[in-house]
Amino acid sequence: MKGVILAGGLGTRLHPLTKITNKHLLPIYDRPMIHYPLLTLVGAGLRDILIVTGGNHAGEFLRLLGNGKEFGLEDIAYTYQEGEGGIADALSLARHFADGEKIVVMLGDNIIEGDIKRSVQAFADQPGGARLLLKRVADPGRFGVPEFRDGRIVSIEEKPRNPKSDYAVVGVYMYDPTIFDIIATLKPSERGELEITDVNNAYIKRGDLQHDVLEGWWTDAGTFESLFRANQLVREKKIETLTARLG
Repeated sequence: MKGVILAGGLGTRLHPLTKITNKHLLPIYDRPMIHYPLLTLVGAGLRDILIVTGGNHAGEFLRLLGNGKEFGLEDIAYTYQEGEGGIADALSLARHFADGEKIVVMLGDNIIEGDIKRSVQAFADQPGGARLLLKRVADPGRFGVPEFRDGRIVSIEEKPRNPKSDYAVVGVYMYDPTIFDIIATLKPSERGELEITDVNNAYIKRGDLQHDVLEGWWTDAGTFESLFRANQLVREKKIETLTARLG
């Protein structure tokens, strides 16, 4: 199983911060943002990792991360997304890298408190299909929102005005190799992008999607408010861990 981190886009919601660097290189307390998804995937046991980036500052990822030695990796693969074609478009660039294996995909601006080991292992044991992580949130309308029936997800709606649950689809997705065939059938949304929600709904229609609820806190860092919150959460966690060590 391989890991993919999606760290492209222009980060326009964070201008002017992102006029001089990629959003995923902005600091979250004491580390660059991109470190957090990378640490999450490595912590889940993944050792083959691809970073999909884009924009005018793609070379900075190589300067920062190099071959991944700092994270216990032998190397990191990189590829470049031209323009802003959406999450599914960025993921399509990983087809050659995946080489027929299952993949664990994480958005580069997602930061979680705990780990995803159990979910990754469950997906490894899953014959095929997809697996998503969910989290109950106060503002589900900002995200992809699942609708449930008898404990299973029956549909996902992107940024709904009237959410059908108070859960959000977290930016961690697990897919079998058919993901790339699904992406090839997608048509751009009204935003002109290939939507990851359409991918997930395709798996739902096939009856091939499982989910877990993430333990601990989770946040994205794509707006000024969520970027600030991410810094607060990470700082509090670091202080809590340090206090516990000191007894």
